[in-house]
Amino acid sequence: MAAKQPEKRDIGLLKKGTARAVLISEFGAPAISEFRNDKRYEIFKFVQGYSTWAKAARAFAHGAADVVTLGLWELVGTPAEITFSGDEMAFQVSYDENDIADEVAFIKRE
Repeated sequence: MAAKQPEKRDIGLLKKGTARAVLISEFGAPAISEFRNDKRYEIFKFVQGYSTWAKAARAFAHGAADVVTLGLWELVGTPAEITFSGDEMAFQVSYDENDIADEVAFIKRE
């Protein structure tokens, strides 16, 4: 399960001056996209995961613990991986007339 956790996203891109196309390539299609007062607003929702290195290290540690405990580690490891499956995040982005982010608002982190 540790190796199949979500990838870490570059939330540093969620700032004023980032092109809409760059945001879509990093976070996928927005959950909501609408025009209000001649301005585009979008909400991006995603699960912030873990780096490839962190996922590999966790998978290795779980595998080693399984071997040492003859599989009993699964009783602890599986619920732990379910619990630590990334943080749900949401951001609202508004764009100027050139589809460049001019305002980014943090909405949610769980």
